[in-house]
Amino acid sequence: MDDATFQRLDQEVRALQRPDPALLTYYILMACLALPALPFAILPLYFRYHTLHFRFDAEGVSMGHGILFRREMHLTYARMQDIHLSQNLLERWLGIGSVTLQTAGAGEGGDMKIEGIRNFEAVRDYLYARMRGVREKTLAPSETRSTEEQLLTEIRDSLRAAATALEEESR
Repeated sequence: MDDATFQRLDQEVRALQRPDPALLTYYILMACLALPALPFAILPLYFRYHTLHFRFDAEGVSMGHGILFRREMHLTYARMQDIHLSQNLLERWLGIGSVTLQTAGAGEGGDMKIEGIRNFEAVRDYLYARMRGVREKTLAPSETRSTEEQLLTEIRDSLRAAATALEEESR
């Protein structure tokens, strides 16, 4: 990704602070599917939509929602391990999707789910670029590599050379 593309993505993604209004439509449709429990299902989803907010900054992603039980999360780019995009049939029809961010200790559900956004693929590309930038920034200078890491690299290279020599000898 070149700098111009990253700058465009940076502006686009940092402008995201609330889910798309189509998410409220999605929540209403999902609550209607639970017809007998409609009043009980729609209220939490309605309040979730109106309190859901995101923030993308230089350090990571923040998200929060809730009225009675507020939930605030912050995930740094350095802790992110994997990113998943998801879109079910209704979300596809409404043109929205979800981005699930996982860390090393996250279970199957992921650590953070940013839902109800239209340009979720751009968010994924932006997050991958930020993740790579964080890791490249921390790993790039070879002087900062520890002596153990350099020793392990030398051992690995020696083992590869020995394996290649054994393969050639057996031929």
